[in-house]
Amino acid sequence: MILTINVALLLAVVIVLRLRRRTQSRSRRDEKLTVLIVMVFGVLIAPTSFGQGVLNVVGQLADSVTQSGSP
Repeated sequence: MILTINVALLLAVVIVLRLRRRTQSRSRRDEKLTVLIVMVFGVLIAPTSFGQGVLNVVGQLADSVTQSGSP
């Protein structure tokens, strides 16, 4: 039996666990590590269909906000 682990899913679980901690108990180094993990997670999901869907939704939202602000 071969066990495979999806790295993006594993990083998502790690991110959720790290963000559940209280803000006051985090050091600067700990916050930098969290940012690094989130960036790696973003790079891993970017080429997937889910990542492309998120990009499209965010792009449409940005366009609607830009258009609503112009006269």
